[in-house]
Amino acid sequence: MKLVVRVKLLPTPEQAAALEATLRSCNAAANWLSAEAFARRVTSRAGLQALAYVDLRTRGLSAQPALHVLRKVADAYAALKAHARVGNLGKPTSKRYARATSKPITFRAGAAQPFDDRCLSWQIGAATVSIWTTSGRLKNITFTGHSEQLELLARYRRGESDLLCRDGQWYLIATCEVPDVEENSRPDGFVGVDLGITNIATTSSGRRHSGRHLNRRREQDRKLRGKLQRKGTKSAKRRAKRHAGREARRARDINHKISKCIVAEAQRTDRGIALEDLGGIRERARLRKPQRVTLHSWAFHQLGAFISYKAKRAGVPVVYVDPVYTSRECSQCHHIDKRNRPSQAVFACRSCGFVEHADLNASHNIASRGWWVWVCGARSVAPALAPLA
Repeated sequence: MKLVVRVKLLPTPEQAAALEATLRSCNAAANWLSAEAFARRVTSRAGLQALAYVDLRTRGLSAQPALHVLRKVADAYAALKAHARVGNLGKPTSKRYARATSKPITFRAGAAQPFDDRCLSWQIGAATVSIWTTSGRLKNITFTGHSEQLELLARYRRGESDLLCRDGQWYLIATCEVPDVEENSRPDGFVGVDLGITNIATTSSGRRHSGRHLNRRREQDRKLRGKLQRKGTKSAKRRAKRHAGREARRARDINHKISKCIVAEAQRTDRGIALEDLGGIRERARLRKPQRVTLHSWAFHQLGAFISYKAKRAGVPVVYVDPVYTSRECSQCHHIDKRNRPSQAVFACRSCGFVEHADLNASHNIASRGWWVWVCGARSVAPALAPLA
């Protein structure tokens, strides 16, 4: 299983200046190559190497960094084509599709740049790295990180590492190949997890991770973001950018904590985890505009991905079930009726009279469906995981 470990670099001012110049040179070369690729309609790795490898070398890049720039540009266009093919950019006649496909892809001056072991070497014991820059090889750049991350780095690091500058801080993002843990093939039931807005996650064992405080913060964030967007000055745009970063980090931190609790509960009770397959929920859900804003702004997919990869590390099986009518079905008599939900928080079965918190009732239904999916041998495949920083 692949995991991503991020460590923080602690360069001296001179080292930081050399790293910044390197990133700027690499991304300037990537922007030039992207424009050439767009103009000549050549986006494959082999085509770009034949087209521009020599020119990239004359721009001050060594052999390996030049190849990494070529691959970065080719991969960016491949990702753009994939998004267009599956409809993530809207219809071909839409303005969004036109904006994305009618001009070359551009890279920020501080965008991440990959380095392989020829350009970057790790001295784990000394907590330093040596890295290629446009001004020569820099040695003894100190790094730091959490003890668990450093252990993963020392034992399982493989492949390339990405150099990244964010808000004036320098980071290295390394890929680790962690051996798979043997999955529990005979779980004692499943923990059903119902995802929502008021309660971010409710488990069938009765634990609710409330989102009330978080939703108030998110409402304040939306108001501030709208105010800054209406103002439109350069300082307002800078502040909005910083604030957006804090919003994303807060949501990621909460998702990590919730997923850790759910996986620990399943592992402790020798059970699996059942999740709803929420693919396409944004297109299916019919909500009022304020509700759409709330639904679309929360990272449900990220929470599901965190649960999936943490469960895989712990050997906990994960299944995905059909979410249809989980909130309207009685977990006792399985009667389905829209009127079973008289309010957001209350479930009252019109058939047997069973009353329970609506999210808890839904989590019981998800747990039951997860067990039947497992027993019938129709285990669904977990969605592909995005790299985690």
